Amino acid sequence: GRAGLSRAEPRAGEQEEVEVEVEVDGSFQLYPGHIPTSPLQKVLLAAGSACMALCDPYRHDMVAVLGETTGCLALPSLRDKMKNHPEGYRILQERPRIRLSTLDMARLRALPDGALGREYVRFLEDNKVSPDTRMPAKFVDDEELAYVIQRYREVHDLMHTLLGMPTNMLGEVVVKWFEAVQTGLPMCILGAAFGPVRLNARKLQVLATELVPWAVRSGRNANCVLNVYYEQRWEQSVESLREEIGIFPPP
Repeated sequence: GRAGLSRAEPRAGEQEEVEVEVEVDGSFQLYPGHIPTSPLQKVLLAAGSACMALCDPYRHDMVAVLGETTGCLALPSLRDKMKNHPEGYRILQERPRIRLSTLDMARLRALPDGALGREYVRFLEDNKVSPDTRMPAKFVDDEELAYVIQRYREVHDLMHTLLGMPTNMLGEVVVKWFEAVQTGLPMCILGAAFGPVRLNARKLQVLATELVPWAVRSGRNANCVLNVYYEQRWEQSVESLREEIGIFPPP
């Protein structure tokens, strides 16, 4: 059964547990932390979070709300891609999480230079970020789709690692262009379109002439990045995994 749903006691003679939803304040909570919302409430949340995210792109909480309230078309498409891929299907079934509690940081740190795990830890340490800062899903009205967007968030830093991009504004915009092409999430498209307004002229030139064309070509050429069980690829080299997924070498 799906994780996060409460269980009803089976009737006499029933062999399987029955999944039920938890009713909270008159609405049904589909998973822990879920906040049921109406279509109008989602529109208001999307508009408010979009304004806040545009004013401050580092408001990750607002970016998260925007992603959840506008992903009604993109998330089912991503889920279908995962269901139709052997590795993606296994991820949906096993529901792995990328958190400090699930990572053996000492082992990853001990891997040779160039290995995915070693470069991922290097990225986290160099940029002073943590996988535990990713917000849990709240406003997605489907338990499985909530996991899909959670997985997208938790592999975001791995996209930085594979693309070789830092967490400064230029790096974030490049990753957002790649993710926009890959996922179709409106939140990524918005970030890719409006993020560059904060860059100076020199960085804009580099972005427009080199980095965006490369990110778009890589996004189009690459297989769905949610179909990679990264936790089982830590020893694989970044270069090999880029080639396997279809990401072109950084310019």
